[in-house]
Amino acid sequence: MSIMGGELSAPSLEFVFELRVTIAATVEIGSTASGVRRTVPITGGTFHGPRISGRVMPGGADWQLVQSDGLTHVDAHYILETDDGVRIEVRNEGIRHGASSVLARIVAGERVDPSEYYFRTTPRFRPSGGSYGWLERSVFLGLAERYSDLVIIKVWMVL
Repeated sequence: MSIMGGELSAPSLEFVFELRVTIAATVEIGSTASGVRRTVPITGGTFHGPRISGRVMPGGADWQLVQSDGLTHVDAHYILETDDGVRIEVRNEGIRHGASSVLARIVAGERVDPSEYYFRTTPRFRPSGGSYGWLERSVFLGLAERYSDLVIIKVWMVL
């Protein structure tokens, strides 16, 4: 029970879209006291959902920090363009971790079942106009999968 007497229920989720983001080879930046810095260029892709669809514009990147224990902090910044021409800035932060043998298989480019590792993100959207203002007014959760040249992210809105 809250102080005001009302009670909030656990949030539910509404599926928004699936992103299929194509990527280029990882660029190693180097080691720091916090871990290894690297970036993954975004080359394009698509997204499709019940209320919104379009393409991922090339030119973005995922800036990563990989700690010595394998925990990877991701910070992707890119642009979506909807089928009706509206551009949406995306900032997608999250984490990925798993057993060292599983992470090594991902780095080697092997296809690894996403149930073998944890990869979650919290995308934020800034639309340039159109009827997509609702994207700025909610919290989103992404469940991600990493492949050699592709990242798949299923995005839900937290209700």
